[in-house]
Amino acid sequence: MNPSINLRALLLGLSLIGCTTGAPAIAAVDESVPSAIYTDSAPDRQNPASMVVLHIPSHGSVINGIAYLPSGRGPYPIFVLCHGLPGNEKNLDLAQAVRRAGWVAVTFNYRGSWGSPGQFSFRGNLADAAAVLAYLRDPHNAKPLRADSDRIVIAGHSMGGWVAAQTAARDKKLLGTVLISAWDPSVPGTHAATVADMADNMETLSGVTPESMAREVESLPKSASFSSAAEGLKDKPLLVLTADDGLAPAGQSLVDAVRADGGSQVSLEHTATDHGWSDRRIALESRVILWLQALH
Repeated sequence: MNPSINLRALLLGLSLIGCTTGAPAIAAVDESVPSAIYTDSAPDRQNPASMVVLHIPSHGSVINGIAYLPSGRGPYPIFVLCHGLPGNEKNLDLAQAVRRAGWVAVTFNYRGSWGSPGQFSFRGNLADAAAVLAYLRDPHNAKPLRADSDRIVIAGHSMGGWVAAQTAARDKKLLGTVLISAWDPSVPGTHAATVADMADNMETLSGVTPESMAREVESLPKSASFSSAAEGLKDKPLLVLTADDGLAPAGQSLVDAVRADGGSQVSLEHTATDHGWSDRRIALESRVILWLQALH
């Protein structure tokens, strides 16, 4: 079978077969789904699609990363994807779809998480994201990745959404920001509830306890909140995607604050799904890719 087969054509063909044989017809494919969701890229022997392991210096440690390279000469824009706490859902299907859409997709693990050396901390996550951007902007690193380091979008899921928002608010060179079910850790609940929440979300994390994580969350300054990031986000495209996980009001508040500060490039969409978008993965990938395609 041709590796670049068009799945939409296959499904439509099966639908027609069902109509002629009396078998149940397959529902028509949604025309709003980008082709990168269901079509493999054309092979390029000189510049094949590939996965590159990254070793990224960050404040005395070398954190782990992966770059998914599209086929072709490039240079391609870069999509940096920040995982949540602890990051069991890494959204690698999204990274793969974005790669097929013509972006170098980069994922990484913060210090003290998922095998990256060092001690995990919320403040350290922000420093690690900045280190990843600095690494990708170094021509020595960007060239082998066939990457355009002047065109970088940062995205994040859950706590990674907080990392992405805070990073983008401080980094004016970024092309845009995507927040997926973003969680703002600077707004904790009661101490006991925060400790319990951290206890449920610390697997793979190094050098921390639920109590130490709760103390750090409670010590985060107001400057680390979503609302404080609004002014820094107002001048760049921002996509905020919320779900039925209790975090939608925070996303709405951020969007309202950005708009109140004069931001006019903000998109907010809500989807009835869980925090991990478990039954809306294609919808998630489609929305992100369509937004990326609209960037200039």
